[in-house]
Amino acid sequence: MNRRVDTLLRTALDTVQGSALRPVTALPASLRHRLAGAPIQIDGNVLDPDLQLLLRLEGLLPGKSKDRVSVATARANLLTSAKLVAGPQRELHRVTDLTVRGADGQLGARLYVPRSAPMSNGGLLVFFHGGGWVVGDLDSHDAFCRDAAEEAGVRVLSVDYRLAPEAEAPVAAEDAIAAFGWAVEHAEDLGAHPSYVGVGGDSAGGNLAAVVAQQCVRRGLVPPALQVLIYPAVDLVGRRPSRDLFAEGFFLTDDDITWYREHYTPDPAIRADPIVSPLLADDFTGLCPAYIVTAGFDPLRDEGNEYAEKLTAAGVQVEHHCERSMVHGFANILVLADETLHARRRITTAIQSHLRPPT
Repeated sequence: MNRRVDTLLRTALDTVQGSALRPVTALPASLRHRLAGAPIQIDGNVLDPDLQLLLRLEGLLPGKSKDRVSVATARANLLTSAKLVAGPQRELHRVTDLTVRGADGQLGARLYVPRSAPMSNGGLLVFFHGGGWVVGDLDSHDAFCRDAAEEAGVRVLSVDYRLAPEAEAPVAAEDAIAAFGWAVEHAEDLGAHPSYVGVGGDSAGGNLAAVVAQQCVRRGLVPPALQVLIYPAVDLVGRRPSRDLFAEGFFLTDDDITWYREHYTPDPAIRADPIVSPLLADDFTGLCPAYIVTAGFDPLRDEGNEYAEKLTAAGVQVEHHCERSMVHGFANILVLADETLHARRRITTAIQSHLRPPT
């Protein structure tokens, strides 16, 4: 793309700083695709042009390298980015802040009750946000949780587990296990049916959801009705081809992954433990049904695909979708329609089919 187009994009970016990307995404599709540039094709997949345009806009933002910012700055940056891509806030029947049990004391949480199914005795998804176990909170994933609750017609309980480096591994995992157990025990108080409580998360949150599903079996706890793993990080030891194919330029970078891993697991000895790397478990039998979504342009793609294969080989009921035109983080980009919307709807449809009790 030439300097004239870069100038046009910078102008567009200046108009959306601190608000949202709707002025850009409202442009005609043909113009958006022209601004995005020539199609990007890697490993047989073609990047969605709207995501390609967002990547181009992101490339015009200054100072994104993790090695030049503090943890506090990285957390603030994620909140800023989340606001830009959230789209209009969805109205629900009720959104309530509360506390749940963690591994060592109380954790903040937020309950989303949809207008589409406000009555009690429905399904509940206990959700853990992404952010590399270092960044992210209830607010960074508020838009996704609102959308998931309303579209799936189930309640969503988002849990604010403790983050690294203040709390190193496996604190986040133990918080997730404790919080899920609390949600099952208090399902009726939350307006849900105890037999229809699932667990889910994106990226690092997908890791925690997978750990919860495994540890419930290992520890003899009540298992989830469903595990929803959205481009999960499931192996902090191995390296696969997608880490190199998409090391730069697709939101999550190889350097980002290393930065997060070093903060969450400063002691490398714990990284092979299934409570940190669920892909490295010895036994996958007896786990609850899984909906696993990976993205074609994601450095974590291959480990997520491998996890789906391992669960399937162990006889676990698995529905796996590799969203071939998507990037890591697409589920939180609610400002986009078209292919990104269709991919999100496949997630909420799966949640609905497993967690809404028959009428």
